[in-house]
Amino acid sequence: MTSSGSDQGADTMTEQQGTVSGAAGHQPGGDMPGRSGAAPSRTRSATDRPAPEAVLNEDAERQARRHRRLVVTWQALVAVLFIGGWEALARTGVIDPFFFSYPTEVVRQLWDWAIDGTQAGPLWQQVAVTVEEAVFGFVVGVVLGVVCGVALGRVRLLSDVFGPYIKVFNSIPRIVVGSILIVWLGLGMGSKVVLAAILVFFAVFFNAFQGTREVDRNLIANARLLGASKGQVTRQVVLPSAFTWIIASMHTSFGFALIGAIVGEFLGANKGLGYLITFAQGTFNPGGIFAAMVIIAVVALIAEFLIGLLEKRLLSWRPPQLSGADL
Repeated sequence: MTSSGSDQGADTMTEQQGTVSGAAGHQPGGDMPGRSGAAPSRTRSATDRPAPEAVLNEDAERQARRHRRLVVTWQALVAVLFIGGWEALARTGVIDPFFFSYPTEVVRQLWDWAIDGTQAGPLWQQVAVTVEEAVFGFVVGVVLGVVCGVALGRVRLLSDVFGPYIKVFNSIPRIVVGSILIVWLGLGMGSKVVLAAILVFFAVFFNAFQGTREVDRNLIANARLLGASKGQVTRQVVLPSAFTWIIASMHTSFGFALIGAIVGEFLGANKGLGYLITFAQGTFNPGGIFAAMVIIAVVALIAEFLIGLLEKRLLSWRPPQLSGADL
């Protein structure tokens, strides 16, 4: 009994060992259904898991949307507080409405201009005249500023010769220049365009000049080693490197173009937003002055938006800038 029982136990252990060894032997061949079915499930779960880069991009997009909502909320809050406070202070007599007017009076003045027209004609015509003068002056000033800035930045002789004259001319008050232009060119559009171009020219010129001087000298040396001429170096190395400086100056230059056009109209004109401001000043109408300022601000914001689109298109090669938590 004892020997037969031990023989049966030994046979059972031998069979179990054979089964385990057989399973181990068949595992690489994929004959075990349990293991062959588990491996694909682990593969699918690893494939379906999102990549770390995608997770980071989603988090960045959520943070950007949250930041935009926060900015818009605060901007609206500041505008409401400013306009509401102005209206309340004027209504309660803390500030004199004769000098400061009311926001509601400014809206009424804009409505009257839009419906009944201004003393110089339809409102759209006054806006079109000023915008046309500013745009022409902006284009002429940017072109001249870029050409002269790059030329003086590349050629040391030109910089040494014309540098002092440019600094002296830049120091002359613009109101004086505008008066001279009115005498020379009359009350037409030409004097306003030239004055706007002068203001834009200096803003763009100094940025283009400095951007040209800040180009990496190693890039210029490598281009020359590869056989590039001076013109090719300027077009393919200097200008792309200085373009960031030039675009940055364009954001403020259109504001200067508007200032030049309006100052020219203020000095002498019979149309335009500057003329409306002059007429409102002469009739002690602060609401008219503020209404013209609102129109100028809207035009400037539209121009800033368009320049931003141009910047994104021309500088699409530039890597995204880090800000906030990314720094």
